[in-house]
Amino acid sequence: MPSSSPCPVARATELLGDRWILLIVRDAFDGVHRFSDFQRSLGVARNILSERLRRLVDGGVLALQPAADGTSYQQYVLTDAGTALFPVVVALRQWGQAQRFTPGEPHSRLVERNTGRELPYMQPRTPRGRVLEAADTLVLKLDQG
Repeated sequence: MPSSSPCPVARATELLGDRWILLIVRDAFDGVHRFSDFQRSLGVARNILSERLRRLVDGGVLALQPAADGTSYQQYVLTDAGTALFPVVVALRQWGQAQRFTPGEPHSRLVERNTGRELPYMQPRTPRGRVLEAADTLVLKLDQG
């Protein structure tokens, strides 16, 4: 059951605020669809993977479908809500590249398929294109009374 919190960050992290959840979503974007392939990629215990996949299906991020190859296996595919997480995964990747690696340390790269170029750094912008910093924003909280 979703949180009753009026904070969108709280509601999102209730579902997504787990290391395995985000890595499963990352792998789904990379084309992983089967339980065994998620487990091989992540090295996570079967019980933990089962619970996290169930949570993502229940949360509407993944859907179970019959395998495309006609076998009796089921596959996990991103829903529209799951696909909408792409900017979140890109932002985490870019932050990780900038903050968690030493200069020159090798790491995977996300590139545009057609050009092979790395994606530009994602930043919030005004409708006119000016970069917004945290100090330029304000959260309008609901009245507590």
